[in-house]
Amino acid sequence: QGVLVPGLGTFAVVHEQINGTEEVYVVRRPVFQLGMDMSCLQELVFPAVMIPGDIKIMPLDYWWLSQTNSLPPDMVRGCVEETILLYSFRLRTRQRPAFTFKNIGILSCQDNVLCMQFHCSCIAGLESRDIWVALLLT
Repeated sequence: QGVLVPGLGTFAVVHEQINGTEEVYVVRRPVFQLGMDMSCLQELVFPAVMIPGDIKIMPLDYWWLSQTNSLPPDMVRGCVEETILLYSFRLRTRQRPAFTFKNIGILSCQDNVLCMQFHCSCIAGLESRDIWVALLLT
């Protein structure tokens, strides 16, 4: 399943088939599909990522997040929304901050390319059998 972070994008896990010289590998790997208004970010390039239509996309669960940090869900929602607004504002004003997602990865901009770089531990946590193939693909 995938998770939609309103105003930012969608995180999902996709299955990808890779034909090796002697074996066919099917790996699970994380992807991020940007959901920001790119018309405001005209000079930026973002790799096109397509999430297959058969993956169920769920909204970000603010109640679950509130349970992990003992804050009310409305406060968590407000913090997430304000953080995304601040990040998109900084991108529009040609500032290039990195946006870190704990235990997932970093959304960063280098040479006007906005790219999600997943932590190796995140990828390894998704794929137990063919970790190196998944790491190379991601």
